Amino acid sequence: MFLAALLALGLAAPSALAQQAGQFVEAGNTLVSAMMMFVGSSDKVYILDKVEGNAQQINGHSLYASVWDINTRTATPMDVQTNPFCAGGMHLPNGSFATFGGNNAVGPGGDNHTPGSTAAFDPTYQDSSGTKAIRIISPCEGPITSAACSWYDSPNGLQMAKARWYPGTEALADGSVVLIGGFVSGGYINRNFPNQDPLFEGGGAEPTFEFFPARSQPPAIMNFMGKTSGLNAYALAYLMPSGKMFVQANYSTILWDYDANVETPLPDMPGQITRVYPASGANAMLPLTPANNYTPTLLFCGGQDMADNEWGNYSFPAINTWDKPAVSDCQRITPEPTDGSAPVYVQDDSLIDPRTMGQFIALPDGTFLLLNGARNGTAGYAQATGQTPNFGDMPWGESLSADPVFQPAIYNPNAPAGHRWSNAGLGSSKLPRLYHSSAILLPDGSVMVAGSNPNIDVNLTTVFPTTYTAEYFYPLYFAASNRPQPQNIPTTLSYGGNPFDITVPSSSYSGSGNDAAANTTVWMIRPGFTTHGLNMGQRIMQLNNTYTVQDNGTIILHTAQPPPNAALFQPGPAFLFVTIDGIPSNGTYVIVGNGQVGAQPTAPASVLPPNVLSSAQSSQGSGSPSGSGSNNGSGSHGQDNGAMSVSLHMGSLLGLAVAAALTLVIS
Repeated sequence: MFLAALLALGLAAPSALAQQAGQFVEAGNTLVSAMMMFVGSSDKVYILDKVEGNAQQINGHSLYASVWDINTRTATPMDVQTNPFCAGGMHLPNGSFATFGGNNAVGPGGDNHTPGSTAAFDPTYQDSSGTKAIRIISPCEGPITSAACSWYDSPNGLQMAKARWYPGTEALADGSVVLIGGFVSGGYINRNFPNQDPLFEGGGAEPTFEFFPARSQPPAIMNFMGKTSGLNAYALAYLMPSGKMFVQANYSTILWDYDANVETPLPDMPGQITRVYPASGANAMLPLTPANNYTPTLLFCGGQDMADNEWGNYSFPAINTWDKPAVSDCQRITPEPTDGSAPVYVQDDSLIDPRTMGQFIALPDGTFLLLNGARNGTAGYAQATGQTPNFGDMPWGESLSADPVFQPAIYNPNAPAGHRWSNAGLGSSKLPRLYHSSAILLPDGSVMVAGSNPNIDVNLTTVFPTTYTAEYFYPLYFAASNRPQPQNIPTTLSYGGNPFDITVPSSSYSGSGNDAAANTTVWMIRPGFTTHGLNMGQRIMQLNNTYTVQDNGTIILHTAQPPPNAALFQPGPAFLFVTIDGIPSNGTYVIVGNGQVGAQPTAPASVLPPNVLSSAQSSQGSGSPSGSGSNNGSGSHGQDNGAMSVSLHMGSLLGLAVAAALTLVIS
């Protein structure tokens, strides 16, 4: 049945408060190099690698997938059949995850040179082509070898209509997923040079879009793919409140009505800076809060400003990219301003270090962690460039980047301009995290960092080797001696409707209960599906709340449901955090929406009671002092959000539902 694969819900395991705040700690061996990761439950992270010669074996071939136990810090092998190299990925409404596309079958050396190897199947690595594959997993607590808990992945099973490598991926308000463009079968950038066929590149580019579950119409051409030809891999896509989609690639930007396939041009990226792969600038949607009326603003930082002729072609770049500094430029844009003004890019504070392949992680104090990447070059790998034709002369092995950035930084979106970046108190990793690195927020508020593999096949001796060591990074709020311990958090949330009460015992804080309540925010975070410096589907939303402070110090948070517009926070899994004075609780796993693909039920925005303060001096927290934290909530407790409009702007799915696909997983 459709909901049989929902995760066991509940409070995440207590965090390890003994960890050093601001530091990286080596966590263990992931068994495969973590090209892709996502948090499937309160205690599991699922990991995918490209098909390559990993030493760990499963069913007679090298391992390409594993599942990571967050608490024991150990990985367990999982089997997949198709090559997920550079696939896209996204959550589904019931908590399952799907990956879309990938590369041809490959054998040793990342190609088909060995006897019997073809693009459809390689007998050595025993992988099938993944270019059209749809892989689904429904995280569960049973044996991972059981059908219900293992990957559904079959070369003869669910497939997209078109082959897609590096597809753009975004969830829609009804829980379906749009799949945008991509390569047909690989390369450095998605074009020939000179570029005489920008839409199709002689069969190398896929300029169409399609949906999962599939709609009745065949894939249609997206003209934006031709306009951005070459630099449109993993097109950056964000669903907007109107139901239209912001899409950015190369240095162009549009607002896209995917139902009518109508593109509205928005301003170009200033400086013609490229943010998509392989320039790989960091990008994120800033927190949606009552204070900004849940209006999305997007942030882009770093990447590359190489000239058009320097990018080269499918084979390799025209220049020695490792000598080309990345950019430090950051830009914000609000694609759908509520004041009637036109969207415009706005210069933001520059990065502390120029960075390519940087990655933004939304933290439950309302800030963003930026980590991974390099000061020079681009993502990708090659054995030659236009300037260095001999592999033996390449100074960094197959890597097209150099000078790793080991120290992360924190971005505070609410700080005044000129003061938004800081690396104070943050330690450095000892491991380069370059091409094919990944990072994801864990339920305790730490960040798992893994991967790095700028190599065609496993290489443990090169300057930037295939990396299997995971790290946990502990943000500065881990300096707190105790964390909030909220109770009675629901397991499902709706779009509008009756508010719910969260109980926060006095042991969760120190000092005045009234002050603690006034400095409490409720965050809902979806960590997303991470690959190639992206967190596809990542969003952070502050739920509106008021409070009652009882005389014994207990705080009751009267908490609004998410606004009645599923385009703001698409249906599916998330973690709910209660943050007091910048110190977050552990996240509680929740499902937003009804768990099904289709128009989501909505109700009027939650109406909250007024704040009630305690007049008793005894209303004090019994927890230890937590020290200073960063509280970046809107501070708009009790704001009336009843005027929030409902705009789903969705065409109905025509006769197809994801239930049929998921039945294949759990049957």
